[in-house]
Amino acid sequence: MEMTLNVNGRDHRLSLDSRTTLLDALREHIGLTGSKKGCDQGQCGACTVHLAGRRVLSCLTLAAAVQGRAVTTVEGLAQGENLHPMQAAFIAHDAFQCGYCTPGQLMSAVACVREGHAASDEAIREYMSGNLCRCGAYPKIVAAIREAAPQMAPKMERA
Repeated sequence: MEMTLNVNGRDHRLSLDSRTTLLDALREHIGLTGSKKGCDQGQCGACTVHLAGRRVLSCLTLAAAVQGRAVTTVEGLAQGENLHPMQAAFIAHDAFQCGYCTPGQLMSAVACVREGHAASDEAIREYMSGNLCRCGAYPKIVAAIREAAPQMAPKMERA
């Protein structure tokens, strides 16, 4: 099936099987390996990307279903050498250990703030609960989100 996917502001013309997931299209066909294949069942959040501004699990989303809609991956958060405020906060708070879940955590964290769910630690924990961290960096992730949230207000349209 011929299709064009708009990923991080760039069109990619692809020929894919109609059953190809967005995650596999991103990793195997476009070469963007930031989104991780964790469980491949939509339970861990490692594959989280933004689709038309909303977070989705790319392992459960068919690539063919996203044509004509903007996809943003973790590679698309930074603006050149300028990190997104959430990326900078994750670094400042050491909100990762092994780093495997970090791309999905970042994408969900940006969405959590954009959706208005970063007013309290409890709300952050609830709205980030679909993203698992095997290392247990949750307190640092929450701290990073709390720090980045006020910095994101004027920059949310780019994320």
